[in-house]
Amino acid sequence: MRSIALLGSTGSIGVSTLDIVRRFPERFKIFGMVAGQNLKRLATQIKEFSPQRVAIKNEHDVARLRKLLGKQRVDISWGVEGATDIATAEGVDVVLAAIVGGAGLVPTLAAVRASKEVALANKEALVMAGEIFVSEAKKRRIRLFPVDSEHSAIFQCLQGNQRDEVDKLILTASGGPFLRTPLSQLRNVTITQALKHPNWRMGRKITIDSATMMNKGLEVVEAHWEFDMEPSRIEVVIHPQSVVHSMVRYQDGAIIAQLGIPDMRIPIAYALAYPHRLDGGWKPLEMTEQGELNFLPVEKKRYPALGLAYQALKEGGTMPAVLNAANEVAVQAFLEGKIGFREIHRMIEKTMHGHALKHAQNVEDVLEIDRWARERAMSLVH
Repeated sequence: MRSIALLGSTGSIGVSTLDIVRRFPERFKIFGMVAGQNLKRLATQIKEFSPQRVAIKNEHDVARLRKLLGKQRVDISWGVEGATDIATAEGVDVVLAAIVGGAGLVPTLAAVRASKEVALANKEALVMAGEIFVSEAKKRRIRLFPVDSEHSAIFQCLQGNQRDEVDKLILTASGGPFLRTPLSQLRNVTITQALKHPNWRMGRKITIDSATMMNKGLEVVEAHWEFDMEPSRIEVVIHPQSVVHSMVRYQDGAIIAQLGIPDMRIPIAYALAYPHRLDGGWKPLEMTEQGELNFLPVEKKRYPALGLAYQALKEGGTMPAVLNAANEVAVQAFLEGKIGFREIHRMIEKTMHGHALKHAQNVEDVLEIDRWARERAMSLVH
């Protein structure tokens, strides 16, 4: 029985994780949950899974959550400290880090420092503080298990092979909802259109990231740190069907790919049960039903955000943290109707141009840069 601290229980990854726990009660139990402001969903989850401890974003929501819980009793804390306490608690075997954005950095890093096994869905933790994060994991010989479907695929394709014989990591991208939209029309796309991902059901922020392809840019940075691979050997290709989740090409020219239906429960289950594979009852991939599988090069003019991510990774230091913070602000501004779709990457670029590159010595340095980048990006919202 593995005891899980679930950071981000009410988001799409959290909900999928709880479905796995529901299907395998003899294997997994929830020790603690961390959530934001979706208190109704959290209350329902607490009633079903009976965690020992819960942390929410704001202290002033504690009374409301207790009212929603009725007679059910649970230890409730709040803020970053509350999330960190759950992530580092003695009874936790594995921390599934699924808090969206930079908010997940501190509790996830604390889990590593507490020598907890980490299943990582929060790519921003590695984007913001990859060098610090990986260094701490190596010190404690902590293995990071990727939850993103692309990084899980690469992790699987590397199993049983020699790492020094890898030629290239190939991340696949669906292309989002605007793969074939004329470039001239992108400035006029609506929020509703941008939120209609063709293959995956995800949260609002990551769905917009998929439309701009910033999600793939963040994944390039994550792959660099997670698999110790230089940026020039990480490639992104468009694969509209989202069946091949990613690939590894070896020095002999052979490519090993991982395929599956677009269901996040599969990589989550693999991360939690590694090295075992679980039969969750979900629909298997039937190759004869797939038809054609297409692979296309990335159009730079269509997806300029991807180029900004490569640029940030090349410059190094604190630039990826600036990229991430500016993107979060820009996406939120778009979702609030304050800027147009094509202004997202322009805001990020302007914020990056205004940053004097530094080398972060600790998490406090990273958080300070994150704060600066958010303020700078917010100042660009008209």
